[in-house]
Amino acid sequence: MNSYEIYNDIVAYCKAHYNEEIVKKYSRYFKEGVFDSWGLTREILTSKINDLIETIGDDHELIRDTCKILVKGVKYEETSFAINLYRSMSKDFSRETFKDLTIWFETGITNWGHCDVISGDLIFILLSRKLITYNDLKPWLKAKNKYQRRAVPVSLIKLLKTTPDFNKFFEFIEPLMTDPEREVHQGVGWFLREAWKLNNNETEKFLMKWKEISPRLIYQYACEKMTAEVKGRFKRSKV
Repeated sequence: MNSYEIYNDIVAYCKAHYNEEIVKKYSRYFKEGVFDSWGLTREILTSKINDLIETIGDDHELIRDTCKILVKGVKYEETSFAINLYRSMSKDFSRETFKDLTIWFETGITNWGHCDVISGDLIFILLSRKLITYNDLKPWLKAKNKYQRRAVPVSLIKLLKTTPDFNKFFEFIEPLMTDPEREVHQGVGWFLREAWKLNNNETEKFLMKWKEISPRLIYQYACEKMTAEVKGRFKRSKV
């Protein structure tokens, strides 16, 4: 089978297992637009992925080519298939993996769900194995795709447990502290919330620096676990 035959086989499988109730159930989590999905259950999706991995085997070029097609698909599950297929060759990740993921964001990642899984799983593998450093994500800070920008702080969350020096990360994400997009605000706020749990002193210094400038949604997420008294310190000054 070639990549287009595999893609057509996946689409046919999805059509055969369409579930409208699941589409309705999960659409409320995607405020940025219509949740265009086949409504596959996790079990049905996983079953097909396992079959595909067994069929494709170690043909990594075929997996890469198929994933490039899948991430351009309209339906939610198509990118989900791509992520899971790509993860199956994680033991052989390299710098080329980062190039592939960059292309994914530039051509097909259109929701926070896929963004966060790619960030927390695939990109973090590259970071944890030192195949890339967080500085390789610098061009993503100005990416056209808002989900590619969101991926920067989300990819750094697990790195927080690997170093006591959070200031380098805070300085790195500063361009996103005035980003115009809601989904980026959520990603930045999530990162800062996790940073605060581990090092509240340094995180609060950073939050204080930006409290009069940054969107309030960042602070809503970042301050979520704080006491009311501590949260109050990060309210904007009254004019």
